[in-house]
Amino acid sequence: MRIVVAEDLYLLRDGLVRLIEAYGHEVVATAATGPETLDALRTWRPDVSVVDVRMPPTQSDEGLRAALAARAETPGLPVLILSQHVEQLYARELLADGSGGVGYLLKESVFEADQFIDALERVAGGGTAMDPAVIAKLLASTAPGGRLERLTDRERSVLALMAEGLSNQAIGRQLFLSESTIGKYTTSLFGKLGIVDDDDTHRRVRAVLAYLNAS
Repeated sequence: MRIVVAEDLYLLRDGLVRLIEAYGHEVVATAATGPETLDALRTWRPDVSVVDVRMPPTQSDEGLRAALAARAETPGLPVLILSQHVEQLYARELLADGSGGVGYLLKESVFEADQFIDALERVAGGGTAMDPAVIAKLLASTAPGGRLERLTDRERSVLALMAEGLSNQAIGRQLFLSESTIGKYTTSLFGKLGIVDDDDTHRRVRAVLAYLNAS
């Protein structure tokens, strides 16, 4: 994959580059500021990018803004956002266009190399990769009476793991259930959320977006 890495801290940026290249992927550009990030995304249109939320010049949300601007110009441009802390607003803004190919991980997740690369590859493929800590916080703040209230506890558990980007097989391993049983739960929750698209990947992305935007 062709990847852009945007991170203002040199040691972390260099570490990300080395990690990505160790797994056989190509880092085509790096960036250390918000404007540099937007320029790199526009120029390279990478298969996926890794972008820190807080970057110069303001150290607020420059990285996220650059990613959102690039996705507005190129819908579905895959972006994996890294953040020091869970920020619900950032997650929702990133997911607002509904086109998939997005991820939101805490920086500490980078230290789990296999999991990080797996998340990067899922996002590049148009899926989602959400940090469990992000999912937990969003789930805790879900408003009563919302769309998720119609789901059973088991269906909510399946949807939460789906939001992390896990396949039905992986969800089954987590919940000690068969893949076919998980398939039945996903079909049921798709129906309850009114998601009837024939493309399974598209349905999964839409279900995750419904889940993350429900609170």
